Amino acid sequence: MRLFENLTATPRPAWPELQKLVDEASVSVEILDPDDATSRRTLEQLQVTTASYLGAVVVHTGGLLIDHGWLRVYGSPAPGVFGQVSDARLPGLAAVNDFPPAPTADWSAALGLVVAHDVLGGTFVLNGTDPAAGGRPGKPGEMIYLAPDTVQWERLEGGHAAWLAWVLDGGLTDFTEGLRWDGWEAETRDLSGDSGLNFFPPLWTREAHEDLAATSRAVVPMSELVGLARSTAAQIDGVDLGTLGTFGGPLG
Repeated sequence: MRLFENLTATPRPAWPELQKLVDEASVSVEILDPDDATSRRTLEQLQVTTASYLGAVVVHTGGLLIDHGWLRVYGSPAPGVFGQVSDARLPGLAAVNDFPPAPTADWSAALGLVVAHDVLGGTFVLNGTDPAAGGRPGKPGEMIYLAPDTVQWERLEGGHAAWLAWVLDGGLTDFTEGLRWDGWEAETRDLSGDSGLNFFPPLWTREAHEDLAATSRAVVPMSELVGLARSTAAQIDGVDLGTLGTFGGPLG
């Protein structure tokens, strides 16, 4: 396995380019502070370089809160138990994907890497080497999305860098059509990174689609939202969605 020093010794690091996209973003972006030890452990497990946007996010951020907190992109926050550290705003990429305690060549996110969630429990995944083995669409290295209103996977037809650039350029506006309501910004911007919004009637019902404003919303743990998506898909379609992220453990 390549060490942190090798993975960061790239002549063309992606961070300056990504910073420029953040500075020029058409949506609000908050960059959370990274933790050096967590960054090192996460990058060494991923075995990607900082020439990639993924490597840049892991090394230079504790995560990104985008568009009034609607989207949470995972990075490398300070270690500790979520909610018990004063500046803990998001769980880390390593925690959400249940990385081993120390980098090991015997572990990989075979079905894909959970890189972000939205406040509705929608899950953004970077496909692994064999997505079809887990019943997931798309090619290896392609971004896919588990939609909370259909509980089905959608191909995003691009890799991680293209996806993040699209998000920063305001791509979520059209993407979330029919899923936002008047005043959503006030409800999302102060949510903790391990919680989201649960709707009643649920988003996948006809009643919710017909009148989203008439639904009621409650703040629930993100683990509950993704668990509900898995159980619903199993009941309705007989499909096992696979892991949608782990919450409640160490931040890093």
